[in-house]
Amino acid sequence: MTLDAITSAALDGIAHGFYTRSGGVSSGIYAGLNCGGGSGDQNEAVALNRARVAATMAVEPDRLVTVHQTHSANVVSVTGPLGQPRPEADAMVTATPGIALAILTADCEPVLFADPAAGVIGAAHAGWKGALDGVLEATLDEMEALGARRDRIAAVIGPTISQPNYEVGPEFVARFIIASPDHARFFKRGTGDRALFDLPAFGLDRLRRAGVGHAEWTGDCTYADAERFFSYRRSVHRKEPDYGRLISAIRL
Repeated sequence: MTLDAITSAALDGIAHGFYTRSGGVSSGIYAGLNCGGGSGDQNEAVALNRARVAATMAVEPDRLVTVHQTHSANVVSVTGPLGQPRPEADAMVTATPGIALAILTADCEPVLFADPAAGVIGAAHAGWKGALDGVLEATLDEMEALGARRDRIAAVIGPTISQPNYEVGPEFVARFIIASPDHARFFKRGTGDRALFDLPAFGLDRLRRAGVGHAEWTGDCTYADAERFFSYRRSVHRKEPDYGRLISAIRL
C-alpha cells in the first residue's frame, strides 16, 4: 500500500510530509504505519515502516533522524545521523542537505519549519507542555543561528488533536492562566468543571507572536479520524493497551 503524506503549499520546494497511518506493515492496534520505537509494536515492523518513510524522503534509514522526545523545549542542531542513545530533545534544526528531520506524535503538534532561501529547516514536537515552555520559539532561535531569518520562515502544524476533542481539567487551565491571563481565549467551557483546549490555535499564536513569516495548521484532527491517524487520547477512551505513533518529516 502506498504511503499517504499530507503536504502544505507553504513548504513547496522542500521535501516534507505529515504521514498518516496508511501504508505500513504493523497490525492490530498499531495497524499501518506505526513509526514509534517506544511503542509495544514489533521492532521489525517499526523498522520497516521507518524505512518506507525514509525511501519516500529519498534518504537512507539512518538519515531519517529522530530524537528521544520528552515534552521539553530542547532543540538539537543536526549535521548527520544521530547515534545511540539519541539526545533528549523535542526539536531539531539542520542546514545539511540529505538529512530528514522526523518527529513522532499521537495527538501533540508536529511542526515543520523551512527558510528555503537560507537552506535551513526544522521540526518540532509540541504538546501543550512543550508549546507552553517555548519549544517553538527555541526552534526558531536555533534556525536563526544557522542563518535563517524568522520573517522568511514558514511553519506548518500537522495533524493534532482539535479543541472539540481535547477536554481538560481546571488545574490544566490554571497552569495556562498563571502563565498569562490572555491564554483564557484558548479554552471554552465543557461539561461540568471541564474545559476544551485549542492546542493548534495556541501553537499558531506562539508562532505568529514569535515573528514567523507564515504559520498554518493543516486542519486535521488526530482524535476524530481513527482511519487515518493514531491518537493517544482515543486509545485511552477505548481502553486500548497502547497506541501507534505518526511520523512527520522534512528534508532539504
